[in-house]
Amino acid sequence: METIYLLFITVLAAFLGFELIRKVPATLHTPLMSGANAISGITLVGALVAAGGEDGTLTTIIGTVAVVLATVNVVGGYMVTDRMLAMFKKKAEKKSAKDA
Repeated sequence: METIYLLFITVLAAFLGFELIRKVPATLHTPLMSGANAISGITLVGALVAAGGEDGTLTTIIGTVAVVLATVNVVGGYMVTDRMLAMFKKKAEKKSAKDA
């Protein structure tokens, strides 16, 4: 019965997240992306704790996978945020930034 509750919560969270993000105006995506990256950093810390725990081999393996996925999420998120912020720079600033 617990599995059904967990599945229900997961589906509800996915639906709610999709509906919230869909209604966000385009001008707010960059600040929201930066906030999401900070939350992913917290997820990375939790994954490190899980991977370093002494609870068993399966927990260590799942924790290690979580560390890899959270790291990819954080790095990719900051790359996307940097690229989005670069769209708002003037052309002269872009040239001087490339020369440096």
